[in-house]
Amino acid sequence: MTRKELIQQIKEKQSFLCVGLDTDISKIPEAVKKLVDDKCEDEDDRLSMYIYAFNKLIIDATAPYCVAYKPNLAFYEAYGIDGLYAYEKTVSYLKQKYPHHFIIADAKRGDIGNTSKMYAKSIFEGDATADALTVAPYMGEDSVTPFLEYDGKWVILLALTSNKGSHDFQLTEDAQGERLFEKVLKTSQQWAGDDKMMYVVGATQGRMFEDIRKVAPTHFLLVPGVGAQGGSLEEVCKYGMTKDCGLLVNSSRGIIYASKEDDFAQVAAQKAQELQQQMAEELKKAGII
Repeated sequence: MTRKELIQQIKEKQSFLCVGLDTDISKIPEAVKKLVDDKCEDEDDRLSMYIYAFNKLIIDATAPYCVAYKPNLAFYEAYGIDGLYAYEKTVSYLKQKYPHHFIIADAKRGDIGNTSKMYAKSIFEGDATADALTVAPYMGEDSVTPFLEYDGKWVILLALTSNKGSHDFQLTEDAQGERLFEKVLKTSQQWAGDDKMMYVVGATQGRMFEDIRKVAPTHFLLVPGVGAQGGSLEEVCKYGMTKDCGLLVNSSRGIIYASKEDDFAQVAAQKAQELQQQMAEELKKAGII
């Protein structure tokens, strides 16, 4: 998906919502497991089908209100081959039924160049290919550039994250007073432009979005932390929105686990719609729609 296509989807949907598919077997409603148990004859397929069935129902319920989905690879790799199979089926389903939704593989990869090439191959080649991959910048340019070699694919680089420990390193300053996250933003813009690179900035960082925008005024930001982690959508928009929106705001637990009852899909749709309506208001205030 190109930058232009992504912006068009945001305007058409009046939304910049990304739904995180952090699927945990222990949190999947019993109604889903019963549905799979009634249909699944092969015990070996049961685990992957639990994950895929849950994802499919969540996707169908929330697709009208979001522009992106973000499966977190850790939640699939934890279940071995069954989890990876469910991940591939989920991505394939999205590509077939919802081809205009942006798919982010949240894996936070990044290693020496040869290893990064293999990581890139695993995400960007084959039948179940994502549009973007989250990447850790700590090892520098040669650990990131292999991911940038794919046409039409995006790198989403970790810049200023929402977790408590982010302050341990990301806000440290050098002798000139430049903070580490600012150095990441400045240096990485030499590797790719705003048509191939985005940045992860946590919603809990508040007014720090002003500082982010001074260094990266036009890049899209993937913003986790709204909802369950306490980030404010209004504050993110106030300090981080650009003339093209420039934001993909992610919500995971606050949507997909909003209910554990039989109505979980309907409640997920309701929560997604509530966020979409708030986003529409912010887009109107900014004159984008």
